[in-house]
Amino acid sequence: MDNFKFTQLPYTRPDFDAISSKMDEFLERLTKAGSFADAKAVMAEFEKYSNDFSSNITIASIRHTLDTTDEFYEKEEEFLNDSVPTLMPKFIAFNDALMNSPFRADFEKEYGKQMFVNMDLQKKSFCEANIPLLQQEAKLTNEYQKIMATAAIEFDGKTLNLYGLQKYFEHEDRNIRKAAVKAYSDFYHSNEKRLEEIWDELIKLRNEMGRNLGFDNYIPLGYMNQGRTDYGKEQVASFREQVRTELVPLCEKLYEAQAKRLGVEQLMFYDENRIFPDGNAVPAGDDDFMVAQAQKMYHEISPETGEFIDFMIDHELMDLKNKPGKASTGYMTTLPSYKAPFVFSCFNQTIGDMQVLSHELGHAFAGYMAMRTQPISDYYSESTDIAEIHSMAMEQFAYPYAEMFFGKDADKFRFAHLQDAITFVPFGVAVDEFQHICYANPSLTPKERTLEWKKLEEKYMPWRKYDEDDFFDRGGYWYHKLHIYLYPFYYINYTLTTMGAMEFKTKDAKNHESAWADYLNLCKCGGSMSYLETLKYANLSVPFEAGTVAKATAYAKEILLESITRF
Repeated sequence: MDNFKFTQLPYTRPDFDAISSKMDEFLERLTKAGSFADAKAVMAEFEKYSNDFSSNITIASIRHTLDTTDEFYEKEEEFLNDSVPTLMPKFIAFNDALMNSPFRADFEKEYGKQMFVNMDLQKKSFCEANIPLLQQEAKLTNEYQKIMATAAIEFDGKTLNLYGLQKYFEHEDRNIRKAAVKAYSDFYHSNEKRLEEIWDELIKLRNEMGRNLGFDNYIPLGYMNQGRTDYGKEQVASFREQVRTELVPLCEKLYEAQAKRLGVEQLMFYDENRIFPDGNAVPAGDDDFMVAQAQKMYHEISPETGEFIDFMIDHELMDLKNKPGKASTGYMTTLPSYKAPFVFSCFNQTIGDMQVLSHELGHAFAGYMAMRTQPISDYYSESTDIAEIHSMAMEQFAYPYAEMFFGKDADKFRFAHLQDAITFVPFGVAVDEFQHICYANPSLTPKERTLEWKKLEEKYMPWRKYDEDDFFDRGGYWYHKLHIYLYPFYYINYTLTTMGAMEFKTKDAKNHESAWADYLNLCKCGGSMSYLETLKYANLSVPFEAGTVAKATAYAKEILLESITRF
């Protein structure tokens, strides 16, 4: 289907009884296959059937996030969240048959071993006892997402959602910044009781899932669900410690310089997003202007990115404008039957819009390339700890084109974006450590958990001061991070992959052609290799190894420390 547009794609509620029967048929045919050619043909048919099913339910999911108040898609989302987990035994049975096939060696020779590694991980991370728990989990995460999406905050004579309010965090008037942050904080404070309950229920549910698989708690299962096969929590803990010793002192210097620039004695949280006293870089045009400039940029970057951005625009595969009822998030997902990525976000006329056009489209470009390079859909997407390298590195490759989006403020954008990329990392590792604490210590009360977040802020963000905001000051800031609720143990990926992105930045400064070739290879290989194998293939360092954080961020540190003497 070459001429489709996302808005016109059909969605039909799946018939799960019919799907279940069809999967039984595929399983029987695979077990009876008399040759590799026959077995391969069955796998190809099964893959197409699965891709059609996946694309169909993803269409419903996207449309639900586009308007969380749409009752039809809200009901479909509830139905799918209840029904999809019931098919997991069928997928695992088919995968078992492939793993035990007399033609396994032929499959490995043709497609590589990673498909079987992934199947084994999927099998080990699932048991039928967890089906009702997965259904309950989906209900809770949907409730959290709806609370966020339907936020209606009265401020500055307007009714704003969370994205709209955050624009005021950059306002020139310090009192307005402070008031905007207070309004943001008050929203979470007013929902604190239910947010506490949802988080408490999620911890109990997820820990029960882990115990059902023989673990002490959810943490090992959380790592498995992120596709981690060649490192564990010990390596992640060593990385967090590198961040504490190497990057926290740098961030303190950057914020000290920012306080001087702004002319304030003490930088408060409501000052952190106001990078320059005369105003931050803002997009030089409206939402449509930004997309048009992105199309020009991607045509200049490479033939592959030019072809990609045209595909996204022609097929209406981006929904970026902020609208009431739209989910308060940003993401890239895929429609494998159409070999199409889809990008979702909420523009708010800040530099964050440019990050969407490079970050989420970096994800989408990688998916686009893998879907056109890899022989099986299992390799269309990579493990989550690789995926964020695609997005964050694309943000860096976009730096030379900043003038197209910000005009005379391009240098302001580059500095603010790079500072944000580095100062984000301590926050990111704090989010990760917070989740480890919560799942490992389920007896903590909600208020004790929030106190743990406060301690992590003191450890990783010692500069953070909230100024008369009692809720945030006692640790309430963590509630806003939807990944904690929706995507357990995902968030560390942003920090691990920042190291890869900073390495690409360094490589690009030395030799653009070589850096781009490595990046293109990274995108094309999709999920065909393990995490460590993929890093090696793309000529990137392993973040857990001693000294990697210092080495990967050295060039960015040099730029930032030189820049604060100029701005």
